[in-house]
Amino acid sequence: MTNILGIETSCDETAASVVINGKTIASNVVASQIDLHAQYGGVFPELASRAHVEAISAVVDQAMLDAGMGIEKLDAIAVTRGPGLVGSLLVGINYAKGLALAANKPLLGINHLEGHVYSLWLTEQHREIVFPVLVLIVSGGHTELLLMTDHGKYERLGGTLDDAAGEAFDKIGRILGLPFPGGPNIERVAAQGSPASYNFPRAKRDQSYDFSFSGLKTAVMREATVMPSADARRARGTETKAQLRSGISVSDVAASFQQALVEALVEKTARATKAYNVTEILLAGGVSANQALRKAMRKETELPVRYPPLNLCTDNAAMIATAGYYRFEAGLRSDWDMEVIPMWPLTSDAYETT
Repeated sequence: MTNILGIETSCDETAASVVINGKTIASNVVASQIDLHAQYGGVFPELASRAHVEAISAVVDQAMLDAGMGIEKLDAIAVTRGPGLVGSLLVGINYAKGLALAANKPLLGINHLEGHVYSLWLTEQHREIVFPVLVLIVSGGHTELLLMTDHGKYERLGGTLDDAAGEAFDKIGRILGLPFPGGPNIERVAAQGSPASYNFPRAKRDQSYDFSFSGLKTAVMREATVMPSADARRARGTETKAQLRSGISVSDVAASFQQALVEALVEKTARATKAYNVTEILLAGGVSANQALRKAMRKETELPVRYPPLNLCTDNAAMIATAGYYRFEAGLRSDWDMEVIPMWPLTSDAYETT
C-alpha cells in the first residue's frame, strides 16, 4: 500500500489530500479563496499567497486527520511545482520541503497540468485506461490539447494563443455583470437564453489544433456594451468603463458566447481523435465541469468521453497526489533544492523534470 500526501497551492485554492495506491482518496481538503477575490473580479496574486500562508498548516493537518494516519505512514509527499502564481507556488513547495525533511520522506515536484490529467485516474479507478488517449485540459489559465501515449508521455498538439477558456469565461462574466468566477455563473444564466441569438465568431477554424478566444471576447464586448460618451468620460476623469447596453439580454449573450467557445473546443478535439486513432477523450480542468461542453463532446464523437466529478474538476490536491504516485512508482524523486517553475509546459517526457 502506497500513501501519497499531495499539496496544491498553484493559484487560489489551498489543498491537501492523501491518496492510496493512486486510486483511493483517503482525504481531500480544499480551502477556497473565491470570496476573497470576488471583489476584484479575478485572482489578486499577493492576496492569494498571503491566504495560502494562513491556511496551509491547518489544511494539511486536516487532510492527515481525515485520512486517519500520521506522517510516518506516508511514503512520499507530492507538491505542485508549477505552472502557477510564483508567490502561491512558493508557499506550497516550501511547506512540503519542510514537512518532507522533518519526516524524512521523499519529495515529488508535480506539474499542475499533469495533476489535472490524473484526476481522471481517480474517476476511472476500477478500470485500466488504454493508451493512447486524447486529453483536453480547459481551466482558468490553460487550454491544452494533448496526446498521451503512456504515463508521463505527452505530445502537445495545440493550445491557446491568448486567453484560456476559463479566462474568457471570467472576462465575459465581468462584462455581463455576473459574479466571479465567470464559468459557473455564465453557465447558470445561459440555461435561460438562446445560443442562436448572436452569431459570435469561432476563431482559428484552420487545420491547426490551436485555440484563440480573444476575438470572441472582443466581439461579445462590442455587442453587449457601449462606451460612455466623450463628455461622460471627461466628467468622470479617467473612468472609461464600458456600460452594459440597454435592453440587452444577458442570458442570450451568455448562451451565444458559451456556444461559440464550446464549438471551438469540440471541433478541434473531435478532429484530433481521427488523426491520432485514440481510444477515448479525457476532459480535465475547471471548465470540464461545464455541462454544455460535456454534452457537445459526447454528441460529436462516438468515442468514450471521460471527465472528473465536479469536486475534482477544479484545483485540488488529490490529483497532485495521484500524479505523484505514478512518479513514485517509476522510481523518480525530486531534489531538495528544486525551485518553482511558474511557466512549465507539459513536455513530451514529463518525467525528465524531477
